[in-house]
Amino acid sequence: MYPLITHDPITGEPLVVTRLEGPTTGILIEGRFSLGWIGRLTPEQLEFVGVLVRNRGNLQKVASDMGASYNTARNRMDEIVSVLGGPLEGEGITTAQVPTDSNAKRMILEQLAAGEVSFEEAMRLIRAMA
Repeated sequence: MYPLITHDPITGEPLVVTRLEGPTTGILIEGRFSLGWIGRLTPEQLEFVGVLVRNRGNLQKVASDMGASYNTARNRMDEIVSVLGGPLEGEGITTAQVPTDSNAKRMILEQLAAGEVSFEEAMRLIRAMA
C-alpha cells in the first residue's frame, strides 16, 4: 500500500475519495467521500500527527523522536492547528479560563516538567493568575 495522498499533485486541491474496497471481502463502495480533517493535512503533517499521538501529545518527546528542537516541533504543531482552523498560539486560553485555586500553579509546573506546555505558555498562565 502507498501512503495516503490528500491533495491533487497538479492543482494542490483536496482530493475526494470515490471508491472504497474491503480487502478481504472484495466489497466495493462507490460514491464521493470526504477525507475530513485528514484531507486538509499534507503527508508530512499526517506523519507528525502519528508521532504526536504515539507520544500522547508530549511535544518534548515528539521533538526527541524527530531529532529536532522543541521549538521546531511546536512550530509544526502550530502549523497543523492553523490548517485545521484552531486558535493560534496564545488565543486558546483566556485569563477567564485560567484556574485561580492554590493547586493551579503546581499543576502548571507539573505540565511544564512533563513537557506538556512550553516555558512561555507556563509563564503566561501563571502571570494570568496574578
